[in-house]
Amino acid sequence: MMRRGTGLFLAWLMTSAAALAPSAAWADSPAQAAQAGPERPGPPNGAGSYDDFVALFTQFHAWRTARPADGVVDYSPAATDRRRAELRAFQARLPDFAVASWDRHKQVDYLAVRAQMDLEDFTLNVTKPWARDPGMYVDEIQRLAYTELPLEGEELAALRTRLRSIPAKLAQALINLDSVAGDYADLALHNLSNGDGVGHGMPYRAVEPAGLIGWFADLRGRAEQQQPDLVADIRAAEQAIVEFRDWLAANRPRMTAKAGVGRAAYDWFLTNVRLMPYDSDDIVTLAQRELERHWAFYTTERHRNRELPEVELAQSGEEYEAQLAGTDAMIRRWLAEEEILTIPDYMPRTYQEMGYNAPWIVRENGPMFWEQIQFRDASPDHLHATFPGHRFDGHAARRVQHPIRAHISDSGRTEGWGFYLEETALQLGLFDERPRTRELIYIFGLFRAARTIGDVRMQRNEMSVEQVMEFWKEWTPYLDDNVARVDAGIYIRRPPGYGMTYTIGMMQLQRLLVDRKRQLGDAFSLRAFHDYLLNTGRLPVSLLRYDLTGNDDEVSRFWAHTPLSQLRRD
Repeated sequence: MMRRGTGLFLAWLMTSAAALAPSAAWADSPAQAAQAGPERPGPPNGAGSYDDFVALFTQFHAWRTARPADGVVDYSPAATDRRRAELRAFQARLPDFAVASWDRHKQVDYLAVRAQMDLEDFTLNVTKPWARDPGMYVDEIQRLAYTELPLEGEELAALRTRLRSIPAKLAQALINLDSVAGDYADLALHNLSNGDGVGHGMPYRAVEPAGLIGWFADLRGRAEQQQPDLVADIRAAEQAIVEFRDWLAANRPRMTAKAGVGRAAYDWFLTNVRLMPYDSDDIVTLAQRELERHWAFYTTERHRNRELPEVELAQSGEEYEAQLAGTDAMIRRWLAEEEILTIPDYMPRTYQEMGYNAPWIVRENGPMFWEQIQFRDASPDHLHATFPGHRFDGHAARRVQHPIRAHISDSGRTEGWGFYLEETALQLGLFDERPRTRELIYIFGLFRAARTIGDVRMQRNEMSVEQVMEFWKEWTPYLDDNVARVDAGIYIRRPPGYGMTYTIGMMQLQRLLVDRKRQLGDAFSLRAFHDYLLNTGRLPVSLLRYDLTGNDDEVSRFWAHTPLSQLRRD
């Protein structure tokens, strides 16, 4: 028997697939295209073999991931120019391969690699975080402060080396940071001196240290008790960090550059790096529709449940741990019994082994946004971030042995998968007995649709971080300043378009589901579809669509490649 809501969901997917389809100009058959005008550009038709191409990627991947032993990357003009020249040498070899004669799976690999080179190009020539974002240096230092002591041997030597590099690193930062964006400066200043309670991989403290400066004081306090010979190096690092903070505050009035990359660069990035079949206007339109859809469903769900008690927050760590254990068991059982996907033997067997996002914390001002959801019902975030979301996905990805796909992870696929799981589980009946949890699913959807719009508006320099924070809070129940600030910082500071990949990646995966179902008919298996996604490599969804179905209406446009050097900026 079809579970409640499933029929409506599939009907909505069919409608959405039509809405998501590229315009007619891109959807014509080859015969129609030939009659309509000149032949579109196709794959390169050089002489190089696929094995030669894999060798090129292997060299490129080693180049892009190489790091100095002391962690101090040279961002001087000479070093940056040298890196640009090295990248151009890699890119110059791309037309040399016989891609036109390869099967579609190898053509997918080619487009994925070209996109990775375009990402490096964009970082070197547009985002330039070493010159524009003081938060880059804060991030590079932050995790050192979380180090568990005491250490011995090579681990101790490595920590000492990195601590001693901090004064030189920050002294060089004062030279490198010659075009700082105002929003970037404000975010860095906040993170240097303020805890936000949101979580950046830090260990638990009953009272969170005040930003990077507070965390280094925490490290020094532990070193004084456990490893006194590190204290002098920590003090020297602390002094350098405080001087960096003071320099940033003194020079903030002159830091007036825009943080976003601008419309033209953002659209170029969507096409060439994210390999999206949409431009930024399309994405805003799709996100606005999703925002309204989730608000409509949230409103009607609230009406439907109006006679039911609200879901209350857990009142203790023990209650929360019991909820986590029950949630994990429920989801594992559902995935197996309903044939949703295969749970491999290598997957951790318990939620403690797998890990989860939100530990039990009692805050003076009450739970922040993610805890407001998690402490009511752990299942929405458990699906997205743990099982079978990000942590499950990560374990599967580490088993991929492909020489190219094992080293590429696109957020449209990863965040799209996590978000896709939430409403898919709802529509497949997982929450039929938890109607109030359905409301929490829609709140997550609201936030992600709003974040998509904020992502685009910030990158096109149409909204500031503060304006986006206010916009998000207007549309998202429970959302607080700290979570809004952290998320805005992530999406303006990471490579463009990360914030929109939750909603748009989810919609692309839904479209791919529809395509595959229509292609296979009764032979379609939801489990096989999900197993493919988890085991084939985390490539952009447009490439997975071509890889799985052979539909080339999206990838055909990517062969007409415009190098970043030819982009006309805003």
